[in-house]
Amino acid sequence: MLRVMLNPMLFKGEEPPTMNRPLVGTLAGALFGAAALAGIAGGPAVAQEAGGQAEFGSIARAGQAPQQGPAQQAAPDFAGTVALSNCSGSLVRMPDSKPGDPGLVLSNGHCLEEGMPKPDQVITDQPSSRGFTLLDAKGGEAAQLKATKLAYATMTDTDVSLYELDSTYEEIEKESGIAPLDVQAEHPEKGKAITVVSGYWKETFSCSLDGFVPELREADWTMKDSLRYTADCKTKGGTSGSPVVDDASGKVVGVNNTRNEDGAECTMNNPCEVDKDGKVTVRHGIAYGQQTYTLTQCVGEGNKVDLSLPDCALPKP
Repeated sequence: MLRVMLNPMLFKGEEPPTMNRPLVGTLAGALFGAAALAGIAGGPAVAQEAGGQAEFGSIARAGQAPQQGPAQQAAPDFAGTVALSNCSGSLVRMPDSKPGDPGLVLSNGHCLEEGMPKPDQVITDQPSSRGFTLLDAKGGEAAQLKATKLAYATMTDTDVSLYELDSTYEEIEKESGIAPLDVQAEHPEKGKAITVVSGYWKETFSCSLDGFVPELREADWTMKDSLRYTADCKTKGGTSGSPVVDDASGKVVGVNNTRNEDGAECTMNNPCEVDKDGKVTVRHGIAYGQQTYTLTQCVGEGNKVDLSLPDCALPKP
């Protein structure tokens, strides 16, 4: 996957060091690749922690700190996006979320502070005090947000983390003037114009949805029905966890997580595609994201993740 930027405590690099997994801007960037199946090695690119553990995805690499200066403007702007210590993310609401519900922050599973989840590992309702910098339209700081728990995280079939905050949507908007991004409830369509909006880098990447991948394998992880972008979206470490926004509707249709960096097959930072017949295809330089409409089917009353809901298909513990 895209290299993750790590915390000074977690990753090597500048403020903070970057990891080689999620796309993050402080620590070493790391791309999280799809897990290797049947003996195939390959996984999300992640930035390495101080102990040398590789991270999955587009985490920012060590020494790859965000540059100072004016934030770039893009079709969808930065309002509602967040910067993590090692990745990007967004303040999101589901179709049935209420103003008085606790806010939710969306990012990648490989962007967790404690490191990437193992294959088949699912984390739910884990206490967390993680902080997030909420951005305004121009990429400036609008507010500081704080989690109360990691509501859900996994790198099995997808690459997602969802944090519950200690403040409600209406409280956040009253303080900052920033509304959350809406998550689309339907499967996105091929050919749609999209923008990957990185809160970590305060940078955007515009392209189109090129198609959907039945299986995306990277190292020891496998993701399903992944979003494949056209070549214009040249994501990098630190962009892991960025919302993938439909330019026409402004809704979130995915979460950015990896890119084939070197042209290798099914290895870390070099995801490969596997079709329904088992044929493996490598697309050097192409980046990918994960579906988010599946989250809308698993968040119930009070913005609580409920894996028992009838239409919820997310992996369970």
